[in-house]
Amino acid sequence: MPAAPAKFAYWVPNVSGGLVTSKIEQRTDWGYDYNRELAVLAENNGFEYALTQVRYMASYGAEYQHESTGFSLALLLATERLKVIAAVHPGLWHPGVLAKFGATADQLSGGRFAVNVVSGWFKDEFTALGEPWLEHDERYRRAEEFIRALRALWTEDHAELAGDFYRLRDFSLKPKPLRGRGRPHPEIFQGGNSTAARRMAGRVSDWYFSNGKDFDGVVEQIADVRESAARAGRPAPKFGLNGFLVARDTEAEARDTLREIIAKADTEAVEGFGAAVRQAGRSTADGKGMWQDSSFEDLVQYNDGFRTGLIGTPEQIAERVVAYRRLGVDLFLLGFLHYHEEVEYFGKRVLPLVRELEARIPDEEGESVPAHA
Repeated sequence: MPAAPAKFAYWVPNVSGGLVTSKIEQRTDWGYDYNRELAVLAENNGFEYALTQVRYMASYGAEYQHESTGFSLALLLATERLKVIAAVHPGLWHPGVLAKFGATADQLSGGRFAVNVVSGWFKDEFTALGEPWLEHDERYRRAEEFIRALRALWTEDHAELAGDFYRLRDFSLKPKPLRGRGRPHPEIFQGGNSTAARRMAGRVSDWYFSNGKDFDGVVEQIADVRESAARAGRPAPKFGLNGFLVARDTEAEARDTLREIIAKADTEAVEGFGAAVRQAGRSTADGKGMWQDSSFEDLVQYNDGFRTGLIGTPEQIAERVVAYRRLGVDLFLLGFLHYHEEVEYFGKRVLPLVRELEARIPDEEGESVPAHA
């Protein structure tokens, strides 16, 4: 068992429609006041990170959207400890402009800004803005170059880069982001399930986010990413796993809630989303991309969150979290149906059980995992 306890993040509901594409009641809100209260509640209930979503136009149930970087800064200024990860698209951002924004946000928040570099799957967002839509593997090649530029800008004076997509010429960013122990710059996350995504993660990223996966899927992805990092001669990125959490007092209640979510799915929106993302995945060099094996039921939670299996009693969920942690998952990115109530329920009922189970399991040196490391 790795020495560090599991970390937890939540999807910020900064777009309308909630985290499931269903007509079931979702007690959530995409507005700032609701999200400010949620961020404070989350950091007081065991969440270390929050991830803001990035959508630029209405799509598949997300009729309204707040821009991710500005919203992230607002949440950082409303909290004291929470780290906020802003999702961004290369191709719609220049790395120099984002690096400047990120340095300011990091300074203002005391070193709590992070970024999730998203290669992009929604073609219409690019074409509607008059930007070129690259083929799948080219989007990842651009994203990798974007990360290399960010890291250079955040850590070097007189940064230079002669890339295919971005060029830096003797550029010095001042002030730079804050540096801390084990943190030379703001943490850089990325997602993606494809071969190109896994190889890129091994070469340049600090964190790799996976869509929802069962145990076998997690083992395979972690092995691939670690192999890529070894070939690149660098430490492997940490691993984050998406999961939609339905914790109830009884397993029957939790299972009934999941059945209701799927029974009330917005069929047209789910099928439209499925068609769009499968097309993106099929365009990979080897036909192996995100959502390629996702069922209709999986896509009701648009990042396959049901597949992680965090559905049941607090005891069942805690046991499953610790089982994933033993496989190498470092961070759990969670979505909820009723955010305020369920984030608090998680902090009071689920998290203490996770910490209790972690403390019982010896690490590789034979010592117990510290409960509050």
